[in-house]
Amino acid sequence: MIRWLLVLCLAVLPGLGAAQVYTYIDAQGNRVFTDQPRPGNAQKVQLPPANRMATPPSGAASASAPEKKPDPMFRYEMLRLLIPEPDATIRSTAGELIVTVTSEPGLQKGHRYRLLLDGNPTGEPGPSPVFALSNIDRGSHHLAVEILDEQGRIVERTANQPFHMQRISLAQKRRIKPCATADYGQRPECPLTDKPAEEQSSILPFF
Repeated sequence: MIRWLLVLCLAVLPGLGAAQVYTYIDAQGNRVFTDQPRPGNAQKVQLPPANRMATPPSGAASASAPEKKPDPMFRYEMLRLLIPEPDATIRSTAGELIVTVTSEPGLQKGHRYRLLLDGNPTGEPGPSPVFALSNIDRGSHHLAVEILDEQGRIVERTANQPFHMQRISLAQKRRIKPCATADYGQRPECPLTDKPAEEQSSILPFF
């Protein structure tokens, strides 16, 4: 009988929460558990601490959620400069140069080419594989091209490719090909201001 009473007590203990529990032996010799103090031989029962799991904060679920990884970058099999060729010498009075690039496969949707001259972008990235440069200083330089994706990440980049710019001065061009009378005002190195004055005839007109 005592064993059954003990089992019943343990079953109701969680529902008692923080209430005090007492035990005593009744007149029939049975052990009784109650929450009401009783004079005589009633004793307090020391309850073990309740095992309660703390409620996780509301932001815990969102904090543990894995972050979305960016899409993997597309890879090109080949990217290179077609013009100029490596170590080419360019002769231009105005320092002009046309650069063309190619890739395999072709440029993907949303991707853009960006040309670098001596490590600096020559302009805004775009889909065109042709770049027109001007006023490049005389001397040796390096070209490289990059492909950027929609997020501005560098997908591919070529190695630096050297070239040499030779800017011919107007005086040099005039020495190579002297200005004829008809060239003044037509060739940049032959301005009209440099055109020699025409000789006046010494013969007086007949009246």
